[in-house]
Amino acid sequence: MRYTIRPLDASAWAAFAELVERNNGIFGGCWCMGYHREPSRTSAQLNRAMKQDRVRAGQTHSALVLDEDGVAQGWCQYGSPEELPGIKHRRAYDKEPPPPADWRITCFFVDKRHRGQGIARAALEGALDQIAQLGGGRVEAISEVTAGREAQGRFLFSATVELFEDHGFSRVRQVGKHAWIVSRLVEAGQG
Repeated sequence: MRYTIRPLDASAWAAFAELVERNNGIFGGCWCMGYHREPSRTSAQLNRAMKQDRVRAGQTHSALVLDEDGVAQGWCQYGSPEELPGIKHRRAYDKEPPPPADWRITCFFVDKRHRGQGIARAALEGALDQIAQLGGGRVEAISEVTAGREAQGRFLFSATVELFEDHGFSRVRQVGKHAWIVSRLVEAGQG
């Protein structure tokens, strides 16, 4: 299947909101606010409003994946560490911080009926293209190793280390039982 990648901006809000609503607010109403500064453990309604405000103000970044019919089926959220200060495994990360990143990839989401169809891969490629168009720089993520173990898809909201490695990322340091900081330099350009 062919996918179209769009930045999440005001013109794409309706497609993003439809995907989130179709999937019960994502992770119990997170609306992809969990890594932003604002408290996301409030309510789905407040998370939706805060996300929409950020989108309208151009203060959030995501590569939104649309199918052939123009329906959103997934995304990859990224941003500067200032935009997305929340990370998994913070305590282990802070013990020995990696080189400073310009960008951080924090989460992926794929509609449950469309998993295993390359949407996360398309979302990551789209995010890396968008980062290149925004000037590039060092990109980091904290992701899960799945090789040699059974991993529930719903817990892989940070994607897999193997997916990142397929896109030129290297493992920097282990920060959890299966979690690794991965990093890559993205050149500035037209993607």
